Amino acid sequence: MSTDPRGGAAGAPPPRRRSRAMRWAIGVGAFLVTAIGLVLMFLLAQSTNNRAFYEENYARLFGINVVVAVVLLLVLGWVAFRLLRRLRQGKFGSRLLIKLAAIFALVGVVPGALVYLVSYQFVARSIESWFDVKVEGALDAGLNLGRATLDSLSDDLVSKVRSASNQLAEVPDARAGLVLERIRDQLGATDVVLWTGNGQLVAGAGASRFQLNPERPTPQQFRQVRADRAIAHIEGLDETPAPGAAPPPPASVRALALVQRPGFEFNTEPRFLQVTQPLPPAVVANALAVQEANREYQERALAREGLRRMYIGTLTLTLFLAVFGAVLLAVLFGNQLARPLLVLAEGVRQVAGGDLRPTAVLQGKDELGGLTRSFAVMTQQLADARGAVEKTMGELDAARANLQTILDNLTSGVIVLDPQGTILSTNPGATRVLRAPLAAYEGQLLADVPALAEFGQSVQQQFDEFQVERLQHGLDHWQHAFELHASGEGMSQDAINIVARGAELPGDARLLVFDDISEIVSAQRAQAWGEVARRLAHEIKNPLTPIQLSAERLEMKLTGKVPPAEEAVLAKSVKTIVDQVDAMKRLVNEFRDYARLPAADLKPVDLNALVADVLQLYGGENAPIALRSELDERCPPIRGDAQQIRQVVHNLLQNAQDAAEAAASGSERAGEVVIRTRLGDSGQRVRLTVQDNGPGFAENILKRAFEPYVTTKTKGTGLGLAVVKKIADEHGARIELSNRIVDGAVAGAQVSLSFALAGEAQGALAHTEDSRSPSA
Repeated sequence: MSTDPRGGAAGAPPPRRRSRAMRWAIGVGAFLVTAIGLVLMFLLAQSTNNRAFYEENYARLFGINVVVAVVLLLVLGWVAFRLLRRLRQGKFGSRLLIKLAAIFALVGVVPGALVYLVSYQFVARSIESWFDVKVEGALDAGLNLGRATLDSLSDDLVSKVRSASNQLAEVPDARAGLVLERIRDQLGATDVVLWTGNGQLVAGAGASRFQLNPERPTPQQFRQVRADRAIAHIEGLDETPAPGAAPPPPASVRALALVQRPGFEFNTEPRFLQVTQPLPPAVVANALAVQEANREYQERALAREGLRRMYIGTLTLTLFLAVFGAVLLAVLFGNQLARPLLVLAEGVRQVAGGDLRPTAVLQGKDELGGLTRSFAVMTQQLADARGAVEKTMGELDAARANLQTILDNLTSGVIVLDPQGTILSTNPGATRVLRAPLAAYEGQLLADVPALAEFGQSVQQQFDEFQVERLQHGLDHWQHAFELHASGEGMSQDAINIVARGAELPGDARLLVFDDISEIVSAQRAQAWGEVARRLAHEIKNPLTPIQLSAERLEMKLTGKVPPAEEAVLAKSVKTIVDQVDAMKRLVNEFRDYARLPAADLKPVDLNALVADVLQLYGGENAPIALRSELDERCPPIRGDAQQIRQVVHNLLQNAQDAAEAAASGSERAGEVVIRTRLGDSGQRVRLTVQDNGPGFAENILKRAFEPYVTTKTKGTGLGLAVVKKIADEHGARIELSNRIVDGAVAGAQVSLSFALAGEAQGALAHTEDSRSPSA
């Protein structure tokens, strides 16, 4: 399956676009659910003001609100599940999202829960307070008071009507109208009517005059009046107008009394006086208000528990909607708030890990968006700065590599020391000049290097004196010559003459630079000895011949002219003079040969053939000491002067035989000399080695063996090794002189010379090596 450069599958929407669509979907859904919940809560609140609407639609509204609350709860659970899954997957920022969501949720839930508890207590206690015993007693007292008032008005009117009926006792029906008008005025009534026993209108005064069929009393009322002589009842208090109908007449008290006639006969039809008197409006209004309040009170008292459940249920549902909405908004707003922080945290983690690629930038106009943009600018600046630093470091590394290459290829030795004399760094030249593996001793004192203790102490002393002189005289360096004598195992036994120069480096480091001037010193010494030998040979040789001639002439002149005894003394003396003169001549000739050694004529020389030719002169009959050869057949021709190399081999063999013979004469051990040739491991040089099993060199002789006239033999001149050294220098050969150590004891001496190959041999050897390589 192919993938796009941003890591998603081909054809799939980018993660950023997908997350943005998800946020939009969650936001729109939350907005819709919240809006529906608010509308439903508004309708529920409105329904509580309309009991009929409430009773009819409360269950439906409550159910819809519960559904909305459940949807909000499911959405909240889904969001919580996503947050927990992110936390378990270890995604970066999950803890921050959960923390922010919890903080915002607590901000919404805690006040809501507090308000809910207060409101619950208030609603529960308020409903109970509505139905207090005192309130109910007050309503009953008000009703009784209203009834008593109305009964009092009714009784008063009954009494007045009974008295007024006496005025009609002897009044005929024709004249009854005038009396009724007078009674109406006396009683303040709105209507006065005189009825017969069968309900016929006799006369009337007031509103009944304008009515064709005025309302008449019922037969039951007539019978009650006959029994009680007078009754009264109140009208208009219980009538409720229908919607759209005319308002009912005002409330009034209607009294009905029997009119007594004098000489009443059983066959005479009785008459009844009906008086209608309006009630006071204030009394009527108060009575109706008390009656309505008592009726509503009784209805609500019967629905007290339902009312409590309604209000508490509405309050609880409102709390759930508010809490769920608050938590959901807390999660959404927490995500929006945490998103810039997560972007910054991810950027900080990338920068801490060394990744300075451009980070995401939010386009918001708030401070967090600006902070992400500032962080992106800072990251870019860090990347530019790191690029500049890397470029500078590259240049510095290149300069350091160049400097290191220069140091590695310097013939001079360079050592960097700290103020205590500890070796910080060295170059190969230092190892080559001092002939000690200095790289293995980095971090240790120079004075702790084997065979360099005295040199290290002297260098440290020079630096200490330089510190004082620099302050006094303003010097910037010191220079001093040293002569080293290596004596450790594996070290060269030659004396090393070096000239060292020291200076201070920044950071209290110390720089020591030195050169090997051993060859220069040796050449100067050889030149000085050559000049001495030339002059000495010239000065000595001039008087030798006259001395010899004078002694021979004396012998010739005095022979036969003196007594035999004196003649024998003369002959012996002359012979002594001649012999000593000859010895002096040989010595002078050796001086002359050392001083006037001809320049080497370097040509290809077969070293094995030359050594074999020389060994023929050291056969069994001519050599008192056994001589053994080990010649490497791989040795190619070397570059050298055959005559001078022959002289070198003679000198080395003669010295080795003398040393082995001297050791053999004092012990039972047989003397032995070994001459060996070997092709070096690099294939570039041939080594010639002569070993003996003699007593070896003394320490003082070993350090100066190549100097003229340094010898341990009683009959030697001390020029043998000096001539060998001079010939080796002419050939560019490396010469080494050392004692052979076996089991910790000196087992003899050896001298080794390393010759360079001839040009043709070197090329042929390189061709042979190429033909043997696997790629050939």
